[in-house]
Amino acid sequence: MARRRPSTVHGIVAVDKPPAMTSHDVCTVARRELNERRVGHSGTLDPDATGVLLLGVGNATRLL
Repeated sequence: MARRRPSTVHGIVAVDKPPAMTSHDVCTVARRELNERRVGHSGTLDPDATGVLLLGVGNATRLL
């Protein structure tokens, strides 16, 4: 079985959430772009709302 490479990205990322995307959708895009499994958001925004959404990446997910 192949071992998973340790994460190299850790930290807090501020994302400008566009309308029509859920907070979960933003996390999914971040997981794919950063090639990181552990991505979490600081709080749910309504799908129609825009604004800053904080994402924790890697070990920083515990801080949120």
